[in-house]
Amino acid sequence: MEWYLDARPAAPGAVEIAERKGTGHPDTICDALTERLSLELSRLYEERFGTILHHNVDKALLWGGAAEPAFGGGRVTAPMEIYLAGRATREVRGETLPVDELVQQVTRDWLGENLHALDPERDVRVHSLIRPGSADLTELFLRRESGGVWYANDTSVGVGFAPLSAVERAVDAAERRVNAPDFKAAHPETGEDVKVMGVRRGDTLHLTVGCAMVDRDLADLDAYLAAREAVAEAVREAAAAVTDLELDVAVNAADVPEHESIYLTTTGTSAEAGDDGEAGRGNRVNGLITPYRPMTMESVAGKNPVTHVGKVYNLIASRAAEAMVREVDGIEGAEVYLVSQIGRPVPDPQAAHVRLSLADGTAAAGLEAEARRILNAELEASPDLWRLLLDGTVACDRWPL
Repeated sequence: MEWYLDARPAAPGAVEIAERKGTGHPDTICDALTERLSLELSRLYEERFGTILHHNVDKALLWGGAAEPAFGGGRVTAPMEIYLAGRATREVRGETLPVDELVQQVTRDWLGENLHALDPERDVRVHSLIRPGSADLTELFLRRESGGVWYANDTSVGVGFAPLSAVERAVDAAERRVNAPDFKAAHPETGEDVKVMGVRRGDTLHLTVGCAMVDRDLADLDAYLAAREAVAEAVREAAAAVTDLELDVAVNAADVPEHESIYLTTTGTSAEAGDDGEAGRGNRVNGLITPYRPMTMESVAGKNPVTHVGKVYNLIASRAAEAMVREVDGIEGAEVYLVSQIGRPVPDPQAAHVRLSLADGTAAAGLEAEARRILNAELEASPDLWRLLLDGTVACDRWPL
């Protein structure tokens, strides 16, 4: 492994932007479904064969439907359609595995558990497009049986950083508060399709929130406006708990109430009519979209948790960066970049680059050994990362899975 390290003082800019797409956003739905499918396939393989078999089910498309929302209750006129695609081991020693059935079960279970106003039987059609994997990648996956080590099945880059900034913490906290179970119990008129965009200019944080409202729980426009204010107040409280920045909050900013042009839905998600979704277009592994930070185009959700470094390296990089900041005095920020090479052992990337932000007066020379120790420990533990994913200790974006 080639190793690179550089260090520089921390210097926050005048402007910062961060975003989070919430549970019911069409892109998040696609990511969550692909990830749960991968986890359930992994459990099936491990239970029946004692190991995780080759699969990558990281492709998903949500084709939005049509609806006619109305105060007191509207209707879905055309169901949304969800297509889950990818590759998976479907037969072992003559035993056919219920992959297509699992796609149906996973999708309807997750939607029923996480979108309270949507009927997963009536409002959704599910299509399984899972095919067997290519012979060469399947062979590469099975090579562990003789070598005892997992081999990377792709050449890609994983990145991670720590800690979250005040803006990132506020954006994260705002969405999670509006989608928290107790808030939903008190305000069933709010749907799970919540998106938060944060823009900091100097010492002021502007939070623009989109929240799909559920028509059946709203009697009229006054009730809608009251619900919108409840969301705004929850966002202010959640953000104020994690930052001292001055807050400016706007909810459903495109509304024109006097014309009854408002964000009203029947199912609590724009996927019913207003938007489509695709896996890989949403939050990164830390739950955020952070254009001012290192990011990768890699779609993490749905990739197998043992050999697909597009998933594993993003998780390892994030965990290592967090550990460096948490455990080493003088490191105020860390960025970790890992590059794999197909066919190479997963714990041995072809390149690792660590960038540190240091406290004033801290010398980088004394920290390199500690940073390297932490990263090596995470890499050496990678063969067991799948166990943490399956038991929920580690998650991609902390979606409800």
